[in-house]
Amino acid sequence: MSAAPANRTGRLTTVSRTTNDVLLVDDDPLLREATRLSLELYGYQVRTACDGLAGLACFGDRAPDVALLEVMLPRLDGISLARRIREVSRIPVLLISARTDPVDVVLGLEAGADDYVTKPYDIPVLVARIRSALRRAGHFSRTGSEALMEEPLMRFGDLTVHATSMEVRRAGRLLDLTPTERRLVLEFAARPGVVLSRTALLERVWDCAWDGDSRVVDTHVQRLRGKIGSERIETVRGFGYKLVAGPLSERR
Repeated sequence: MSAAPANRTGRLTTVSRTTNDVLLVDDDPLLREATRLSLELYGYQVRTACDGLAGLACFGDRAPDVALLEVMLPRLDGISLARRIREVSRIPVLLISARTDPVDVVLGLEAGADDYVTKPYDIPVLVARIRSALRRAGHFSRTGSEALMEEPLMRFGDLTVHATSMEVRRAGRLLDLTPTERRLVLEFAARPGVVLSRTALLERVWDCAWDGDSRVVDTHVQRLRGKIGSERIETVRGFGYKLVAGPLSERR
């Protein structure tokens, strides 16, 4: 893990002060403490826990702005903890692990995690991914929604997307979407019928804050399909995905 930022004299200094509350759950005491100190130098308020049940108790005491969960936790593993958090909260959840098997990554994302960070990680990269997750949760960039702001309510068959309130409804029913799923919808809604490559979606939704494994796109698109309708997002083999703008009945 790389060190926290230093100034020109080589002394550690704080940067980009923020008041975001981070819950860090990791059973490795040395890495947990090093990560906590580094994040605090970036201005984050960090609470820590050494196992899954302790992490769940910390979350119950006060919900953080973002959670960082080691996958291989004692007593309650990180994926199960992510599921428990996702049952009651939409906060960004980042899983951290030395395991890089695609199955582990997919299981974590399907549990509701917004990102999967592999160890060893550099602190500036981890901070960038935390910031990206927080932006997705509360402040959507203009890259995908500029076109929507002029006409915030968009209709695609039984699907309605409101860009300013971030509400997405299907047949009048408000959908319970994660921050990442909401931003995906905004990107597709800004360009109905236009094929968006996985690379483009990584840049616009995940802000290019990480190395861009396209599996994260496929997993989130699959989860989004389960909520807005499997036929609403079409796969264009070899290119990417596009939002089907018209009524789905016309395509049968």
